[in-house]
Amino acid sequence: MIGIDVGGANLKIADEKGVHIHYCPLWKESPLAELLSGYESDNACVVMSGELADGFYNKAEGIAFIVDAVKKTFPDALFYGTDGAFHKDACPALAAANWLASVSYLKKKYPDGMMLDIGSTTADIVPFAGFENLIGMTDTLRLQKGYLVYTGMLRSPVAAIASSAVINGIETPFSSEYFACSGDVHFVLGNIGKEEYTAATPDGKEVSREACLRRLARTVCADLEEIGEAGAVAIAEAVWTKQKKLVCDAVARVKKETGADTVLVGGIGAKTFAPLVEGIDLERELRIPADALSAYAVLKLAEDL
Repeated sequence: MIGIDVGGANLKIADEKGVHIHYCPLWKESPLAELLSGYESDNACVVMSGELADGFYNKAEGIAFIVDAVKKTFPDALFYGTDGAFHKDACPALAAANWLASVSYLKKKYPDGMMLDIGSTTADIVPFAGFENLIGMTDTLRLQKGYLVYTGMLRSPVAAIASSAVINGIETPFSSEYFACSGDVHFVLGNIGKEEYTAATPDGKEVSREACLRRLARTVCADLEEIGEAGAVAIAEAVWTKQKKLVCDAVARVKKETGADTVLVGGIGAKTFAPLVEGIDLERELRIPADALSAYAVLKLAEDL
């Protein structure tokens, strides 16, 4: 059996060979079925969050699309829902259940812990105690509760995280255009490598230090030659400062409210954020694949059926 996590931007698969991540934007013509057809297994267990992609009319259409695509290769696939149960067919409970699979798996060993799973797009910040209160929780409710913070390591628009940076000693507002993203920020600052920058770049150009700096410079309506590398790096540092505070404050708030004793950190931001929240890097310390936590977790849950 293999574990599958179908996100809006990335397809993540956990199998006996390890973890496989494919960039697969569901808001465009999606090769989801074709990508899955390349995997051989007796069956698959699936979680999803990609049903929210705006290529679909609503979540029901997105769920149906994902279920159909999976069943073309794995007709007997099992789909984990926000009700904490597995299903064989499309149903509303399948929407955005990937985080719950991770929590359900991790809480077995850390019942009084909490999770920070920060990936390309979002940060899931969820306590394990009172698991029954998490059942049926939608992403809208999690946003209201502070258990979902919509910021990530790759795809977040720079202007959605910070509003300005000091350039040549002057506080300079950002334009609200999608000129640069958090992937540019983290690549320039060394928090991710080229192999981890798996999302499409805002301008469709390459991933390199110069290309990232040029995209960051456009955030203040400038060419790189106008503000220099120091100016572009200042933009990256300003954005990182804001994002770091946003996520760390959210973790501290949930930890205080729930009395969680351990923070387990997953996602491609695990190695960056684990020290900041005094948490456990799932991959480094527990050998759990942090960058595909939900795919791995749903696989483990299905193995216990």
